[in-house]
Amino acid sequence: MPPTKPVRRTLAALVASAALLGAAAVPAVAAPHTAPSVQSGYGDSARLGYQKAVAVEVLKGVFERGDTKVVDRFVRPDYIQHNPLAPDGAETLKNLGTFVHQQFPDAEYRVQRVISEGDLVLVHSNVVMTPGTRGTAVFDIFRFQGGKIAEHWDVGQNVPDTTANGNDMFSTVSWPQASWPGPGFLTTYNKKLVVTAFDQLIVKKDLSALDRYWAPGYEQHNPTIANGLSGAKAGLGAYFKAAPQLKVEPKRVIAEGDLVAVHSHYIPAPGERGQAVLDLFRVQGGKIVEHWDVIQDVPTTSANGNGMF
Repeated sequence: MPPTKPVRRTLAALVASAALLGAAAVPAVAAPHTAPSVQSGYGDSARLGYQKAVAVEVLKGVFERGDTKVVDRFVRPDYIQHNPLAPDGAETLKNLGTFVHQQFPDAEYRVQRVISEGDLVLVHSNVVMTPGTRGTAVFDIFRFQGGKIAEHWDVGQNVPDTTANGNDMFSTVSWPQASWPGPGFLTTYNKKLVVTAFDQLIVKKDLSALDRYWAPGYEQHNPTIANGLSGAKAGLGAYFKAAPQLKVEPKRVIAEGDLVAVHSHYIPAPGERGQAVLDLFRVQGGKIVEHWDVIQDVPTTSANGNGMF
């Protein structure tokens, strides 16, 4: 959902997220060793599971263990980077991973949830470079090609000391309190619902969409917005009023089970660079029940020239 203030990231977080950020372990995601062959009888569920496992294995190997061999195994040499601080290429990723591991040997990459649809994987993490600090909230998106990571986008935001809603930026509060996505047969329905709801509420700025698509007990994880529909109406109403020329451009949507992510470019006024925003919604019983997001200012320059989207 909308940014309420400029995002300030520490140097450590900037360096860390300049490549594929991720974390430790995700339940039921086993580390792969080879890519599944399209002729080997793997179903779609196995392929999605493989992609999720690869994303976690690369993140864990490179940034926790300093094992750059996982890059050779699972990342294409012509790897395309959209983080504005990192150049393209697998070699750059290996060099950056080595540097980060040397500078922050006790860093923790705490994966909170992972979803996959088509050739895309979304990883939501709490990246803690120095033990005892709150770290950074990060969403990474990976595109796969031929069983290997081919492209990467991310959005990062420092975790604040307090929140307006009493929820942290990572936990699951709605029932059931599970971090993994729900049944796959719900994906299509939930994705369509969130796309429609997002278009009406965020793109068209129609606050009445909250009454149609959001549950009364809606749980909020944006640290600046209060819980519930009343909190969302107050927070969004104030934001829309402050930015009457706001334009929101959704770039990609990734869904699995009850989780639906929307990666967007928020432009408060013409001529502004705006913010990269990743909104993650949870759907239960045909209503949006929970929301997490990460917001990052789009910088003036980029090390790769690809843009953040």
